[in-house]
Amino acid sequence: MSKTVEKSYDPSSLEKKWYPFWEKKGFFKSQPNPQKVPYTVVMPPPNITGVLHMGHVLNNTIQDILVRKARMEGRETCWVPGTDHASIATEAKVVAMLAAKGLSKKVMGRAEFLQHAWQWKEKYGTIIFSQLKKLGISCDWSKARFTMESELSKAVTKTFIQLYEKGLAYRKKKMIHWDPQGHTALSDAEVIYRTIDSTLYYIAYPIQGSQKHIIIATTRPETIFGDVAIGVHPQDERYISLKGQYAIVPYIDRKIPIIQDAYVDPMLGSGALKITPAHDFNDYQLGLKHNLPIIDIFHPDATLNQQAKDYAGEDRFVVRKKIVQWLAANHLLVKEEKYSQNIGFSERTQAIVEPRISTQWFVKMQPLAQPAIDSVKNNTIQFYPAKFKNLYYAWMENIQDWCISRQLWWGHRIPAYYLQDGTVIVAENIDKALQKAQSQTQNEQLCKADLMQDADVLDTWFSSWLWPITVFDGLSDCPEDPAAIHYYYPTHDLVTAPEIIFFWVARMIMAGFFHKKIPPFRNVYFTGIVRDPQGKKMSKSLGNSPEPLDLIAKYGADGVRAGMLFSAPAGNDLLFDEKYCEQGRNFSHKIWHAFRLIQSWEKDTSLDNVQDQPVIYWLENRLQQLIAQTHHLFTHFRISEALVSIYRFFWDEFCAYYLEMIKPAQTKKVAQNTLRYTADFFENILLLLHPFMPFLTEEIWQNIKKRVANSSIMTASWPTLKMDYDTKIIKIAVDTFALIGKIRQIKIQHQIKQKECLDVYLEAHFPTHFFSHIEKMACVCIQTTVDINTAHGIRFSSGNYHGSLAVHKIKVDWKAEWKKLNDALSYAQNFLSVVNKKLENPAFVTHAPAKIVAIEKQKKKDTLAKIQQLKKDIDCFAKDVGNIKNV
Repeated sequence: MSKTVEKSYDPSSLEKKWYPFWEKKGFFKSQPNPQKVPYTVVMPPPNITGVLHMGHVLNNTIQDILVRKARMEGRETCWVPGTDHASIATEAKVVAMLAAKGLSKKVMGRAEFLQHAWQWKEKYGTIIFSQLKKLGISCDWSKARFTMESELSKAVTKTFIQLYEKGLAYRKKKMIHWDPQGHTALSDAEVIYRTIDSTLYYIAYPIQGSQKHIIIATTRPETIFGDVAIGVHPQDERYISLKGQYAIVPYIDRKIPIIQDAYVDPMLGSGALKITPAHDFNDYQLGLKHNLPIIDIFHPDATLNQQAKDYAGEDRFVVRKKIVQWLAANHLLVKEEKYSQNIGFSERTQAIVEPRISTQWFVKMQPLAQPAIDSVKNNTIQFYPAKFKNLYYAWMENIQDWCISRQLWWGHRIPAYYLQDGTVIVAENIDKALQKAQSQTQNEQLCKADLMQDADVLDTWFSSWLWPITVFDGLSDCPEDPAAIHYYYPTHDLVTAPEIIFFWVARMIMAGFFHKKIPPFRNVYFTGIVRDPQGKKMSKSLGNSPEPLDLIAKYGADGVRAGMLFSAPAGNDLLFDEKYCEQGRNFSHKIWHAFRLIQSWEKDTSLDNVQDQPVIYWLENRLQQLIAQTHHLFTHFRISEALVSIYRFFWDEFCAYYLEMIKPAQTKKVAQNTLRYTADFFENILLLLHPFMPFLTEEIWQNIKKRVANSSIMTASWPTLKMDYDTKIIKIAVDTFALIGKIRQIKIQHQIKQKECLDVYLEAHFPTHFFSHIEKMACVCIQTTVDINTAHGIRFSSGNYHGSLAVHKIKVDWKAEWKKLNDALSYAQNFLSVVNKKLENPAFVTHAPAKIVAIEKQKKKDTLAKIQQLKKDIDCFAKDVGNIKNV
């Protein structure tokens, strides 16, 4: 042992001490090294608008665990951090910032607005990096990238051009999702559907030239201004007579045809469907099929336009209320019904989206999707948990074209230029666009003024789908480090949340095959969603999420990291409770005080460690078993289980038993070999724990032995299996600990002081390896016997062994003991009766699942064995205390 460490564990001081040390010594940095196997991880880039939340804590803790373990395994680890420009969210932030200063985006123009946006990015864009450092994240910060930096922007432009030249990127007027708050188009993946309570309005449309009406049912009465037809099913007898007739749209008195189409569901609502092609995806298809006109009734902000007459300029939901009132006043509102429906919300602004016909840029996805589907099906890419494969297939096999244009200024501007006649020229910049235009039109007189660049920018995800490639300048003509892409790509493990499996994961796989013909990563580990104890998704806006930095200040970074993992089974949502961080902090304290205990012992070269050898042999083998278990769990990405197994080993075996077994008497002197083995064991535990709890393990590792200057546990070797572990000694130890626990329990039950030394009778075949330690820790004197039934005392069972604790010198309430045993027997017999009734019921045995029947049969078997043992205990008890039945 080296220098004395502080009495109290202070996580804050360790964090301030070791993180600067790691950075200064360059332990996080990576360079291509042909002598080492690479291990590459790219951080899912947080938005530049983002600050650290609990999801970031979970995701980055898991990444850091994987990276630190790989680093200790001797691999050339490269963890690339970065941030995403987040077009919609960032533009909204900058617009709001400018508005607070009395400035307008539209008034100042694009160039000046972008200057403000870049200033905002420089000021706020990397706040989350400093917050992640508080967590102990070991990224190579020198490699940090930003999705709109020069080289990455060039890669985005190059990709767009390649897609266009291959016929995969195209511009077309189509129905799209529109965000009326962000004033931009959205892709299908950016629309989040939620089930909400709504109202179904039944409205009477007059039939032209008749006193009759046709009733339609709609949840959106405000869209009647865009109605161009009413559809009915061709076999719906209620409406056959209306074929070829016309209805009149209320309020605006527009004549519209009543058409027949098998798409209409006669069982839904009234069976008659108002058709508004400009504002519904299905209606749009019906409109194309029947050659119906298209009437757009909304402004970009979802206020109604002049088609709504007196309601022009009013918000869609305000008009809904007003038109319903008008319909009711004019006796055209037949009835209202409560109705539950799925509504699409913008993933970024949370506004209810509007279907809208608009000219946008799209990417054909089906040609890109097949290699990405195959790579998951043939396990070239592994998903953990595998259950997410089905979700992936469901989307990929029914994939729609990707709307990639956004009506924003902040982002990668689309490299498309237009001539006055509408001719499209796609090129890297205006100079190359002019050359192409002159060549294509054979008009050398064209000048730059004849070209107008598309005002839109590309979807944010159009840059992040290239992330694993572009962070290594994999599409650059002049990369800063030409070897990087070949050495680090493909990356190894991607840690992300399942909610962006479509936004990002699937698209990265497609981009990887498009550009490199290979997938961008080998494994995808899906974390769960962090929820509060009531099951609600944690969100700072909802007020149910703690501030991560406050948790770190309170419990330490190691405590928070461990706390997240204690509640984080792979792929399942986790119910986070602050008590887990408290558990993590308590674990840190336990480790600290165990080290201080060992450090307080003095080595004595004159002492032999014969008595300690069985204990050392056991722990050596048990530690090897733990190393094997940890390796297995990491291989299957059961990272939370890996921590829990180490936690239990340290707390329940290393501290509760091993240290207690070898603990010296008052002299505090320990055999030199015992202390050496103990330090080695402790060091291996620290190595296993380091990826999870980096600060604490670094501090103790530095002090447990003499170290070379500037060395770190970060670069120490990860424990590996050095021998086939002896399962027999491990089982003997388990039985020994169970026996010690049983004796302690009996003493508590009978209010016998633990220090009261009693005789204990054990069966002669009970292993003798740890007899001296049993006597020490349970405070007993062991006697062995061939027939335990002849031993006097309180009978007990421990595992597969039986024993008797002699209590003749101790005052025991025999009446109470007799009653306890008989009550236990009575309970077991009653329980057996209930189980037998189930198993004797033919209906249960025949129809219940086989697994359930097997459980009941096992219950019967276990209960019969318990009854048999209790009867033996009662008989022995009676012999021990005389004629107890008459007491």
